[in-house]
Amino acid sequence: MIRFLIKGLIRDKSRSALPIIVVAIGVMLTVFMHAYIAGIMGDTIEMNARFSEGHMKVTTRAYAAEIDQVPNDLAILEADGLVSKLENQFAGVSWASRIKFGGLIDAPDENGETKAQGPAMGIGIDLLSTESEEPARLNLTKSLVRGQMPRQSGEVLISDHFATKLGVNIGDPVTLIGSTMEGGMSMYNFTVAGTLSFGMEAMDRGTIIADLTDVGKALQMEGAAGEILGFLPDGFYDHEEAVKMAEAFNAGYSGDQDEYAPQMVALGQQEKMSFYVELSEVWLYYISLIFIIAMSLVLWNAGLLGGLRRYGEVGIRLAMGEEKRHVYVTMIWESVFIGLAGSVVGTGIGLFCAWLLQKYGLDISGMMEGSSVMMPSVIRARITPPDLWLGFFPGLLSTVIGTMLSGIGIFKRQTARLFKELEA
Repeated sequence: MIRFLIKGLIRDKSRSALPIIVVAIGVMLTVFMHAYIAGIMGDTIEMNARFSEGHMKVTTRAYAAEIDQVPNDLAILEADGLVSKLENQFAGVSWASRIKFGGLIDAPDENGETKAQGPAMGIGIDLLSTESEEPARLNLTKSLVRGQMPRQSGEVLISDHFATKLGVNIGDPVTLIGSTMEGGMSMYNFTVAGTLSFGMEAMDRGTIIADLTDVGKALQMEGAAGEILGFLPDGFYDHEEAVKMAEAFNAGYSGDQDEYAPQMVALGQQEKMSFYVELSEVWLYYISLIFIIAMSLVLWNAGLLGGLRRYGEVGIRLAMGEEKRHVYVTMIWESVFIGLAGSVVGTGIGLFCAWLLQKYGLDISGMMEGSSVMMPSVIRARITPPDLWLGFFPGLLSTVIGTMLSGIGIFKRQTARLFKELEA
């Protein structure tokens, strides 16, 4: 019987083509929207990961215990060696050493006397290496307001608002006054190469970004790093994978009681981000559920209308002596095949569209007045395992339920009145 029904649907396009197209469109929208929402919800996580937290973060145990104070005296020594070890242990993961610091920025006048000063927070990253991914990761080039990216040692990027406040222009010298790794006083001269828009008032008030080597010299931290951040290969945070990596790394130091031994934590395990990671997952489920319910109602109604549209066909079949139960069961089986076909086609198209958006993204920088470090300029989707089966809920179940409800009327039709109905 199943083969007979499938052949009937293939040969009679009026019964299969339109319903399959409707189901496929509904499923495609469901799959694509779920991937799109997953990408949007992950943007905030990714921004925090790229700028400060990483998908995984390696610090010394002592540094981690006082991480809010940014204790550079507890930093990782011989950071390059540890990065090489991490690259060998976790192939495909990108690792980046960074130094966070604070200090006072002094802007001199033409006579070398102080004309303005202001407190600043700073980040030391690899700006000058040709293979460095850090400038692109932080969206620095697109966030430039004036000037250019640093091209040589001693050049620094500064927030545009801060530069205006200090009265400095591109090419002007500034001096960082801070404390060294050993607690001594440090004074180091930089040249302003460019100004940035961070998109956050707190950071725009006073933030500088310099090359890691220069910061190491300024703070007497040559070869050291406060933090080593890891980024997963596909560019998206995967909590389970990140936790497994952290556990595997920490297991190698479980017997080492040294407070300066390195330890790794996943983004979702960090105090600042753990709540948001959990919250984003919950909201993703809620938003997706609302959309799935909406699409289910649409396809449910499509199934109802499909059953009502075949009112005359059902009457003829009953008039010819076919049992009501058999007619009802065959209609349900037909809706199963239509739902399956539409769900498979819709899932395939939805995944393809989501893949295009995930790989190439949608550049919205032209719609924004100005890009910023903390504002993504490219919208991307994110394909997750639920996208493979999520569309079958509205595509298959709703179609079948709609057909079942519309088919109940079959049992209420009186055989004696069938010919009179057909004549009308």
